[in-house]
Amino acid sequence: MGLRLYNPSGIEIGKDTIIGEDATLDGRGKIIIGNHVAFATGVMVYNSQHDIRDPQFAAVTKVVHIDDYVFIGPRAIILPGVHIGKGAVVGAGAVVTKDVPVGIVVGGVPAVPIGDRPLQHYSYKLGRAAWFR
Repeated sequence: MGLRLYNPSGIEIGKDTIIGEDATLDGRGKIIIGNHVAFATGVMVYNSQHDIRDPQFAAVTKVVHIDDYVFIGPRAIILPGVHIGKGAVVGAGAVVTKDVPVGIVVGGVPAVPIGDRPLQHYSYKLGRAAWFR
């Protein structure tokens, strides 16, 4: 479905997690994705970037950690070093530059809290995406 993986050995994906079409996962550093996570179309997760203040434009790599039951909306971008807490939601087109606490909904560029997800316990299963319903 057009998934782009950079160095797949650096990527861990949990059970019952769905990665949408045209997603990009950057495994040059570590990406840890939990269970029951849903990535919509075009989500990009990067864990390596250049230090624009360094005279050598050195690469900087930081772990990205996405906890269980997170939903990431279409075309969202997750940048290096971000930790997204359990049950959090990232809105469509958001650029996540900082950690997202448990159960918080973020949106915008850069992403900021815009709401919360009032659930205390999550038990749903995503199952497999059904094509051509």
